[in-house]
Amino acid sequence: MANPRNIALQVLLKIENDKAYSNIALNNAVRESGIGGVDSAFVSALVYGVLERQITLDYIIKQHSKIPLRKIETKTKLILRMGIYQLVYMDRVPDSAAVNESVNLAKKHRLNKSAGFINGVLRSVTRAEPRLALPQTDDKIYCLSVKYSAPQELVRLWQKSYGEENAEKLLEALSGRPRIFARVNTLKTTAEELAVKLGEQGVECEISNVLENALVLSRTGSIEKLGCYREGLFHIQDLSSQLCVSFLDPKPRDVLLDVCSAPGGKAATAAQYMNNRGRIFACDLYDHKLRLIKANARRLGIDIISEVRRDAAAADVNLPRAGKILCDVPCSGLGILSRKPEIRCKSDLIDNDLPALQYKILCQSAKNLEVGGRLVYSTCTLNPAENNENAARFLREHPCFRGVPLKLPEGISRAVDEKEYEITLMPHTAGCDGFYTAVFERTAADD
Repeated sequence: MANPRNIALQVLLKIENDKAYSNIALNNAVRESGIGGVDSAFVSALVYGVLERQITLDYIIKQHSKIPLRKIETKTKLILRMGIYQLVYMDRVPDSAAVNESVNLAKKHRLNKSAGFINGVLRSVTRAEPRLALPQTDDKIYCLSVKYSAPQELVRLWQKSYGEENAEKLLEALSGRPRIFARVNTLKTTAEELAVKLGEQGVECEISNVLENALVLSRTGSIEKLGCYREGLFHIQDLSSQLCVSFLDPKPRDVLLDVCSAPGGKAATAAQYMNNRGRIFACDLYDHKLRLIKANARRLGIDIISEVRRDAAAADVNLPRAGKILCDVPCSGLGILSRKPEIRCKSDLIDNDLPALQYKILCQSAKNLEVGGRLVYSTCTLNPAENNENAARFLREHPCFRGVPLKLPEGISRAVDEKEYEITLMPHTAGCDGFYTAVFERTAADD
């Protein structure tokens, strides 16, 4: 029988060494091992927990180890993180199991010399009271970094950009598992009908009171195995992305360009607003991502989406003028830390070239917009350099465009002062992923 802790270790190694995406590595490992039920849930909780709490776990290791963290071999360090996570955050795991199974895992991987070290560190943690003691210092940024397992540069950025209160609420909200939202496929069913069918399949379901045709799901099990999913009655899409498409306001017979489309969820939602009438050009640079877009559209019964291999920054493929353009650009992903916890420890989390690339994509995309047409610029990050500053620069340098005031649905409020054409969605004020959207309209042809 497959050992759940060993599966978790293999997934963490793949993420550490190969920079694999956590969700893909985890799903592949669970499927290949054949585990299910309680074991699958345990592996998932352990993998995501270790990734999400890595900074905190490493802080605890430093308190109980005479060996500097940088000198601890990778597998040993991962086993320590796993063991400490079980001791500190998993109440249902007995201390003896957390310690003994960690030692056995080290021996299984022929880390015989490390087994004693792992045993000593973990037993030292079990004797500590409390097991997680925050640093005794006036350095609030460092304390928040340890408490919420967030890089100090990120804490500093959010405090400076959004204020201390918002920063801490963000750190708290982006810890733990996020809510699961579904977008109802209105081409095949209604929210009420789908809610009933999902309930019959054991899924707890609530119709959103914020946005029409959005559902909140829980106790889903494997979503891909649900009959409603296989029938194409819905696709998984966070409320923030659904709001983004609603701001674009797609209509039947529109020509719509989705410049960075994969995996195609927003294009699919747009097609549903369009009642599967019109044309959508869903673009991406990579063939395997285009296949995801095509497969998603086929499952949902959408036939107005055309997949186009295209570099959005270079605009190397000519496309027709469009009345609606969705420019959901590559970003640092700071708004989805709870979904992709491995992002937390990237070395170029903030100091990177993304704003320049995003702005280039935005400017290239705007060339295809008709006069009177609408363009939505969006990211799933929380960084003004990638968001508000790019939007403001675009309006300064493109006098033929104006910002379109947003009509926010009830239940969605602004966390910070912004221009009326933009909104930074935050989990603690909007109940969804961290997300940024700005809406522009072309008022005249270029000079």
